[in-house]
Amino acid sequence: MRILFLTHGFNSLTQRLFVELRRDGHEVSIEFDINDEVAEEAVELFKPELILAPFLKRAIPESIWKKHRCIIVHPGIKGDRGPSSVDWAIMNGEEQWGVTCLEATAEMDAGDIWESVEFPLRDASKSSLYRNEVTDAAVAAVKLTLKRIESGDYQPEPLDYTNPEIRGQWNCLMQQKERQINWQLDDTETVLRKINAADSMPGVKDLIGGKNYFLYNAYAEVELGESKADSGSILATRDGAICFKTIDAAVWVTHLKIAEPAPDEFAFKLPATHLLGEKLNLAPEEMRVQEITLQPEAIPESGTWQEIRYREEGEVGYIYFDFYNGAMDTEQCQRLQKAITEAKKKPIKLLVLMGGEEFWSNGIHLNQIEAAESPAEESWRNINAMNDLCLEIINTPNQLTMVAMRGNAGAGGVFMALAADQVYARGNVILNPHYKSMGNLYGSEYWTYLLPKRVGEDNAQQLMQNRHPLSAAEAEQLGLIDVCLNQSREGFVQQISSEAQQLANCTDHGQRLAEKNLRRQHDELQKPLSNYRAEELEQMKLNFFGFDPSYHVARYHFVEKLPKARTPAYLASHRKI
Repeated sequence: MRILFLTHGFNSLTQRLFVELRRDGHEVSIEFDINDEVAEEAVELFKPELILAPFLKRAIPESIWKKHRCIIVHPGIKGDRGPSSVDWAIMNGEEQWGVTCLEATAEMDAGDIWESVEFPLRDASKSSLYRNEVTDAAVAAVKLTLKRIESGDYQPEPLDYTNPEIRGQWNCLMQQKERQINWQLDDTETVLRKINAADSMPGVKDLIGGKNYFLYNAYAEVELGESKADSGSILATRDGAICFKTIDAAVWVTHLKIAEPAPDEFAFKLPATHLLGEKLNLAPEEMRVQEITLQPEAIPESGTWQEIRYREEGEVGYIYFDFYNGAMDTEQCQRLQKAITEAKKKPIKLLVLMGGEEFWSNGIHLNQIEAAESPAEESWRNINAMNDLCLEIINTPNQLTMVAMRGNAGAGGVFMALAADQVYARGNVILNPHYKSMGNLYGSEYWTYLLPKRVGEDNAQQLMQNRHPLSAAEAEQLGLIDVCLNQSREGFVQQISSEAQQLANCTDHGQRLAEKNLRRQHDELQKPLSNYRAEELEQMKLNFFGFDPSYHVARYHFVEKLPKARTPAYLASHRKI
């Protein structure tokens, strides 16, 4: 079937549907929803059999839905309507939620229902639910909808609120008054629920030091909650995050955004301490906020938050690094490199890099770079720190190394994973192994060494040029990764633990390690890693410091989330000349 995606952006859900439907044999093209005229032109050019709207912020024009079948992918149960569906579900403490495919009509979200898939509503942030349960349910709902449309004999279900099975209702756009935290009344669970319901947009507005900020990405804290400080006060900082006292415990908040930025202020998310700066030290000296550090191996399984932690199970070491949205700034790369260096000194046979629950890695930290005094210089620092980190993983002569991708990966994050001996990924993971969409960025992280070794020169060039996302299954088929595991979140972690123990305890472990080191020595004699790095960085220098500003312009547009002016031709096949 010829399917046109009409979407606000190429987000995680849209990418997953894109790769899944193409694998099923559908011809898919994408058009960003810029305005009615552009959308109408796309329909005329592509002549789709179906228009799918997986991520829209406005109604499909009447001129389109009256002439073509348009299916809206709505993140709500049957009968749920409105623009803040998952937000209200979290705030109301719903136990079940879902995704519904319905036909576009004049009334928002009120069209005939083609399919609805429900799931248990996990205690998590909106963005986490969206990337996982919502996306999985959407894929299932869309696939069944397409089968029913293709059959030609299925009649969709009209929305009928007199039907007792219709549990949803209309909910308006959630305002900040519904999200506002009352630090004197709200317990930790309530504070977390409010911030979770607003992550990653729009955040929860809160007054800090006389200035309004939006709060993002919160975690419970147990021990610091014993402080006698007033609820709502900042107790401590760690790795860029701040810890607020609540009436019964405390919460960490990792990122803030200025709510009403002045012309010279940043209008995008940054680590909390980056934005607060001196405000953290305005209190009397005896009450000033302290940086509370923990060594990675000292982190308990629950009860606090830190970006990097380490644990051992038998002769296997596991490193977890939970970087918000998968972005890794210079200091984060350096801290992770140090943690890996220390882990390699331990008496373990296998080192497993677990990444975070939500993302493996998306490479350099574009927001931090944009906020730097010199973005070009900070880009250079960041890419070199990423390269040092990748080199640390490649040069692991005394252990085998494994990557366990629990979440999506992009750009340099994909190639960082390839630095390990074996790469496992969960079945719903999406990979974007390319850089060019960020202003023709050339990329580094030893990709010119690591990628062709796995997929061959021709496939390597294709992956870097076409800029399409890959499913984990496609990546396995190409040889980009070793194993795709179709498991639940918990099942994947259990399977990785089992695979890791087998690899660490296998009878030929010593032989595998020796063969790995011989391959590395052979490759080094053929062409030293330092040469690959130097050649890549020569190209990156042109991106960062050269006359072509494409990278800096693209980064600015990405960080500031500016509206799309057009759909790139690599996505909009109907616009290719």
